[in-house]
This record gives sequence, structure tokens and C-alpha cells, in this order.
Amino acid sequence: MGLWSSLLVTAIAGIGGTGLGGVFATLFRRDSGREASLLLSFAAGVMVSVSCFGLLTEAAAPGAMELVALGVFLGCGVTAGLNTLLDRGKPAGGLVLAGLVMAAAIALHNVPEGMVIGASFIGGTVRQGWTMAAVIGLHNIPEGMAISAPMVAGGERRWRAAGLAALSGAPTVLGAALGYCLGTLGPTALTLTLSFAAGAMLFVVFGELLPEAAELWKSRLPALAAVLGILVGMLIG
Repeated sequence: MGLWSSLLVTAIAGIGGTGLGGVFATLFRRDSGREASLLLSFAAGVMVSVSCFGLLTEAAAPGAMELVALGVFLGCGVTAGLNTLLDRGKPAGGLVLAGLVMAAAIALHNVPEGMVIGASFIGGTVRQGWTMAAVIGLHNIPEGMAISAPMVAGGERRWRAAGLAALSGAPTVLGAALGYCLGTLGPTALTLTLSFAAGAMLFVVFGELLPEAAELWKSRLPALAAVLGILVGMLIG
């Protein structure tokens, strides 16, 4: 399959997957604290699963654990700084900020995901490329929900939240172009990139999503929703 055809398939998987997840999240009523709490908890669980069982598992390699730890701490630190800057600019938008930071983190880790698709098309068979694109597209749906859900719950317009979710999938196309042209990525750079993205998402989950979910609804059900999200993330990862 040619480069442009590969990029088209990747765009459908990346932008289409996160966009579809963003649309799903907007179907929940904004004024429902219970629904928002459950959705935020579920999204947080998915992102924990993706970070720990997906990104960090792929990043880990013999002798590279120090590099993984460095990437995670860098991701947490940069995300905390970004959160602080955004908070100064929009003091009334805690949940909106969480969605924005989540979008930035997901956009970052969508680059290596795109490289996997591009490399599959050039390094394997066309069927392998299509299969990888389908898996990543499915994987992107809950990620789009994780972006759109906190923004909708925080008062952002639904079409803007869904649009940002779709936009976060755009770097997947860039990654596919790099993967197609280069065929592979250096192990050190890949480890740092995946670890950085995992750290960024973990900071958002434990610093924003779960505390907000607990504040919206004082119940044990959000905890169960988070566990369900972890299990779903393991199944689609």
C-alpha cells in the first residue's frame, strides 16, 4: 500500500477513533453529577490501564527501567506545569483543564501509535497494517471519551469538546508518515516517548479526574466504574 493510502487509513483510525469517543461522551447530560462522575471514573480507569499495561509495558526493556522512570517523572512534571499555566489563564475551568491536558498527553502518545501503523504497512503485509489500524482505532475511542467527558462536565460546549477529541488524534497521521518512511524508531527515543505520555496521563488521572469524580458524587459506584474502565482498557489494549 502506498504512503498516501496508509495515511488515509491512519487518519480514520486516529482522528475518527478519538472523535467518535468524544461524541459518545457528549451524549451524557452536563447537569447530571452522577453520570459525569461515573463517566469520569470510567475514563480514568481506562487511562490507568492504557498507561500501565500498554505504554509502560511497551516502554519497559531490560536495563531501561531508569529511563522509564525518568520519562514518567518528566511527563508528570511537564503536565503539572502545563496545568498550572492553563489554570492561570482559565481560573474557572478545572474539568475543562483536565480535558485539555489529557488531549495534549494523548496527542503526544498518538505519534508512536501512528508510527506502529506506518511501519506495519511497510515492514509487514497490508493485512497487518489494516489490523493494526483497526486495533488502534478501537483503542482511541475511550481516549476520546477521556478528553471530552471532563470538558463537557466542566461546562464546555459539546461540539468543541468532541472537536478537540478528534483533533488529538491528528498526530497519529504524523507518526504514520514517520513510521512509513523510517520503518522503525530508536529504542531509547521510543522508551522516553511512551514513558513521558504515560506519566502525563497518570498525573491527569490522579490529580484531576478521580478527585473531581469523587467530588461530584459521594458513592462507591464511581470506584466500581474506575475498575470497569481498567478491565476494558486491558481488553482493548
